Amino acid sequence: MSEPVAVLAIDGPGGAGKSTVAALVARLLGMRRLDTGALYRAVTAAVLHEGIAPDDAESCGDVAARVHIALSDGRVSVDGRDVTTEVRGAEVTAAVAMVSAHPRVRRALVEHQRELAARGGWVVEGRDIGTVVFPDAALKVYLTASPSVRARRRAREIGETDLDRVESEIRRRDTADSTRPDSPLRPADDAVTVVTDDLTADEVAAEIATLWRHRWDQSGRTWTTRTEG
Repeated sequence: MSEPVAVLAIDGPGGAGKSTVAALVARLLGMRRLDTGALYRAVTAAVLHEGIAPDDAESCGDVAARVHIALSDGRVSVDGRDVTTEVRGAEVTAAVAMVSAHPRVRRALVEHQRELAARGGWVVEGRDIGTVVFPDAALKVYLTASPSVRARRRAREIGETDLDRVESEIRRRDTADSTRPDSPLRPADDAVTVVTDDLTADEVAAEIATLWRHRWDQSGRTWTTRTEG
C-alpha cells in the first residue's frame, strides 16, 4: 500500500459548500487551500476569451496546456489577466462542465494540482481529488447536500433571484460531472461523506478538522502543516 499523502481532499457537487468549508478547515489546521474548481474555471475563461468553442476538445486541451494560472489571496489570473469576477460569471458557469470534461484539459490540470500540493500540508477541494488527483490522500471527505439547498446557497453567492433556474443549472452540472467518461464525480471508496443540509459551514469545518487530527494522531507520524505566505 502506498504511503498516505498529507493532503486533505474535499470533493462534492457544486453548492455543497466546498470552498467555504475548505477555507475554514485550512485556517483551523494551519494549512494551505487549493481551489481546483477555480483552475477549471480559469481555463474556461481563457477558452472563451480566445473565441474557442467549449466543445472543441483539442483546442481546449491546447489552452489548458499552455496558459499560466495564478491563484493568490482569492484572486485568479490567466497569463497576467485578472479573471476573478469573470470565472464566477454566467458565461463561464454555463461552459465549465463541457470544458472540464475534456481528457486533455483534465490531465493538464491534474498535473498542475499535483505539483502545487506535492509536499503536503494542503486542503484541496474539487470534484475528483480523492478519486484521481490524490488517491492516497490522508483524509478524503465528500460534501453533499440536496439540490434545493445547494441552489439557495449558490443563488445567495451570485446574487440570483431565480431559484428554479439556479437549481436547474446545478442538476445539469451534476449530470454532466457524474456521467463524464474521464474522472466522473463520485465519492472515493474510503471517503467520509458529510451531508451539509442542516449544518453550518463552521460545524462542518470543525467536524472535518477533528477527523484530520484523529487521522494524524493514529498515523504515528508528523505531517507538516504551514500557514499561507
